[in-house]
Amino acid sequence: METNNKNKVFSYENGLLLLLGFTFGIVFFERNAIGPLASYIINDLALSQAQIGMLGSGLSLAWAIAAYVVGAWSDRSGLRKPFLLVSVVVFSLCSALSGIAATFMMLLLARVIMGFAEGPFLPICFSIMNVASSPKRRGVNAGLMQNFFASLLGTSIAPLVLPWLAETYDWRTAFYLSAIPGLICAVLIWLFVKEPKPVAQEPAAASGAKPGMFDMLKQRNILVCCGISVFMISWYLVGIIFLPVFFTVVKGMPPDVAGQVVAPMGIATMICGFVVPFISDRIGRKPAMIIFTFIGLVTPIAALHFSGAQWMLSVLLLIGWSASGSFAVFMGVIPSETVPRALAASSMGLVVGAGEIVGGVLSPTISGWIADQTSLAAHMVVMMVCALCGGLLSLFLRETAPTRARTALKAEPAR
Repeated sequence: METNNKNKVFSYENGLLLLLGFTFGIVFFERNAIGPLASYIINDLALSQAQIGMLGSGLSLAWAIAAYVVGAWSDRSGLRKPFLLVSVVVFSLCSALSGIAATFMMLLLARVIMGFAEGPFLPICFSIMNVASSPKRRGVNAGLMQNFFASLLGTSIAPLVLPWLAETYDWRTAFYLSAIPGLICAVLIWLFVKEPKPVAQEPAAASGAKPGMFDMLKQRNILVCCGISVFMISWYLVGIIFLPVFFTVVKGMPPDVAGQVVAPMGIATMICGFVVPFISDRIGRKPAMIIFTFIGLVTPIAALHFSGAQWMLSVLLLIGWSASGSFAVFMGVIPSETVPRALAASSMGLVVGAGEIVGGVLSPTISGWIADQTSLAAHMVVMMVCALCGGLLSLFLRETAPTRARTALKAEPAR
């Protein structure tokens, strides 16, 4: 009965995908709000580039810690839904708290608390979605849930709506209003999301003590995915935080025009967010990762050197931003296919946490500091280095796609 329902348009699988994906889109809308509002916040609170970077770093540090710690807590307890509800309510309230901030330290505190609330959301969503997904849709569902609405709301709509709200009212009002959709999503999760059966009851769950963080890192794919996460999250966050500022200051664009230039990048994530996992289902995880991480070089190169028409610049940024479609593969799909299901949230939380705590925490602040010492072009150089390193690390992945992995095993000579 459950299998047949999964083939229907109005199945629980599709409804869950829509609700969790939209809620994660709200997460990214609120997380990415600093970038589109940076010029207004800088003028009001007299912040430096390094301080703007620290706002992203503080949130990333909290996100990283909570992603692994709360994800592991969820695995041990066997509960998913209560953690989701608390996460959504708290990060929504923290968005409103960001608008109240009168000093840099108050704003930083609000973003750090938001990071603690948002961190476990994605790993727990992946663990819920993996249980509800049919095997042939696992990669596509993961990509849609993580990327489609996140890019639509956080990358495309946020740069357009937030500057408009700041111009019409002020940047504080933009934060206040962005809290409302999250609270609505919390109510919908409470009403419609079903608690998956406890992990301990699943056949994949092993008896005895579960492997810890260092045990999982001994597995090559988990270690490599952690490394990719460090560089690709750095690439993503430096771009999201500093591209609007770069175009405003270096290229001389008004904030609303800069928002229009970067907004199409969200289209790339919307499309590639499920296209890249879909491609990885067909050609394998490793080749898809190699192709789409190296494509990330296009965005900073275009921002730094292209001087043509605005629409063409947006197209080039869009092409480069298709690299964000790889995130669901190395954050969710590959880890979940590497470890037993009982460790799903822990392994994905570890990969997300490694990227956030090393790449997310250090890269925005370091990039901001370098820019303060040199020029804003440093942000684009940092992005190029990160995309290059992410692509090189992808060369060391072991294939986990079910069909490709089986083919590789059959091709190995008998010993």
